[in-house]
Amino acid sequence: MPSIQYDKLVRDKIPEVIAASGKRPVADLLPAQEIQAALERKLLEEVREYLDSRSIEEMADVLEVLRGIAFHRGVSWDEIERERMRKREERGGFEKGVRLLSVESR
Repeated sequence: MPSIQYDKLVRDKIPEVIAASGKRPVADLLPAQEIQAALERKLLEEVREYLDSRSIEEMADVLEVLRGIAFHRGVSWDEIERERMRKREERGGFEKGVRLLSVESR
């Protein structure tokens, strides 16, 4: 039976999805010390896919990888949201599209 090699981090249920399609997935669990680096590679992959497609699906994938990174760093999503809101209150968001052209000395 021909196989396709991947050697990359995938969502937890992907082996089940593949098996349900009648194919035989070969998967294992990464050692704990390798998960963070694998998630960071996955983040780059998902950001590239989002930039290529601009799809909501890929945007959701980026967010899910970020949630995984937070989980493995022991950071709660609530903590990240609090920091996001603190910075938003202090510096604003990105809704207006403000572009800084230069800063002049006084």
